[in-house]
Amino acid sequence: MTVVLSSILLVVFFAIMICVGFYTRKNATDVNGFVLGGRSVGPWLTAFAFGTSYFSAVIFVGYAGQFGWNFGLAATWAGLGNAFIGSLLAWNILGRRTRIMTQSLDAKTMPDFFGKRFLSTPLKVAASVIAFVFLIPYTASLYNGLSSLFGLVFDLPYWVVIAVMAVLTGMYVIFGGYMATAINDFIQGIIMLFGIAAVILAVLKDNGGLMEACRALSAVPADGWTGGAYTSFFGPDPVFLLFVVILTSLGTWGLPQMVGKFYSIKSEKDIHKGTIISTFFAIIVAGGCYFLGGFGRLYADKVSVSASGKVLFDTIIPSMLSTLSPIIIAVVIVLVLSASMSTLSSLVLTSSSTFTLDVIKPSMKKEMSEKKQVFIMRLFIVFFILVSAVIAIFKDANPQVTFIAQMMGVSWGALAGAFLAPFLYGLYWKGITKISVAVCYVWGCSIAIIQLIVSLGGIDVSGWGPVFGLMFKTSIHSGVFAMVGGLIIVPIVSLLTKKTAAPEAAAMFDCFEEKVEVPKKEALD
Repeated sequence: MTVVLSSILLVVFFAIMICVGFYTRKNATDVNGFVLGGRSVGPWLTAFAFGTSYFSAVIFVGYAGQFGWNFGLAATWAGLGNAFIGSLLAWNILGRRTRIMTQSLDAKTMPDFFGKRFLSTPLKVAASVIAFVFLIPYTASLYNGLSSLFGLVFDLPYWVVIAVMAVLTGMYVIFGGYMATAINDFIQGIIMLFGIAAVILAVLKDNGGLMEACRALSAVPADGWTGGAYTSFFGPDPVFLLFVVILTSLGTWGLPQMVGKFYSIKSEKDIHKGTIISTFFAIIVAGGCYFLGGFGRLYADKVSVSASGKVLFDTIIPSMLSTLSPIIIAVVIVLVLSASMSTLSSLVLTSSSTFTLDVIKPSMKKEMSEKKQVFIMRLFIVFFILVSAVIAIFKDANPQVTFIAQMMGVSWGALAGAFLAPFLYGLYWKGITKISVAVCYVWGCSIAIIQLIVSLGGIDVSGWGPVFGLMFKTSIHSGVFAMVGGLIIVPIVSLLTKKTAAPEAAAMFDCFEEKVEVPKKEALD
């Protein structure tokens, strides 16, 4: 029964995704349409595109299981942080100014923004390389968790699941570009909203209701606790929980595929609507995922462990779902596939457009036509999807190879550490200098590389002192230090090198002072 229901839902889901790709192909004939949807995307599509790019199967299967296991119900704070810091504040602080300045500068990607805002081709190329290097392993990580979930229903090799997801995602992105991605993100977002709600209700019912599940969870002991650790307000490790909230919430402000959603907003009123919709979406999806994961320890007898006795976090959520009804499992299969495909489409579109517009195009001696640029972007979409799929299949076939897994862990911190501060200050401050941006690039990437070496080598950092020992304790700690450090480094270096600030920068901010007329229903004066 489960196989039949899941198969029917998947066929319908895939058919809709491909039809949307064909329907929107007329909007993807030039660069502006293919990359930004003509800068005329409404609030619902933009908000859902932002949310679905934010939350993938990594959140639902990996992070929800891991942090729910570590913090219990307090893991819900991570979801609320994603909603109010990663969505609400991001839209209010970045949304309007990003839309205005990127249109004024005619910047289509984040590296393109850096190049035009700071009048520096080297900064643009360097940002493109950083994005290229760290987005690929990030993209490959989206396939994590699919194996264990599909294993609940289908007796299929893992590579088949990866191949189907990669091919279908590639089809609609290649045909329809940003508009296909945005419309499919909206559809996938609806599935995620209803799916999360259905799964939470089913899991709670399976455990006797909310109060009974909480009573059972409160009886689970933890280090230094006889009980109640996993139902307490901040959980058994509040400091580590704070680092998780900061990384997963503030980090979105510096990710190219997230910030890029603001480039295409249609109007002022759409920003207000999009802010509310995006925040509501994050509360339900992210808050719901982490809340669900908080009950993971009630299934400790079903969770898989490694040879060394460590819990395999990717198996926690599938273990929770294994006892549910066939229809719920079928919905979850489509839910997780939706989450993964939406984020994958956003990442590959960002990667291909960045590399084409910021590296390939400037290196060509002859002017490239719009048609040729779109063609090259489509080729790179195929390339990025193929590479990410091969990495995922290789990792699954060779679990002893830890390099890929560790690389994925530092990608988020590296991108946010390198880009967050330059982008944020670049929108608000005329005095930021090229040198400060370059230093931030080096800072964010260096922290990530050191963390990778520490993780791969199993290096004990406890003797590195209180600061460095905490900084490189995990990739989450180093990611937070990379972001916060960048926010401190950029203004300090800019003040020390203020003579190198581009005098033309002042004129770039004139776009914010341009007068516009609005109807009286929006403003009395």
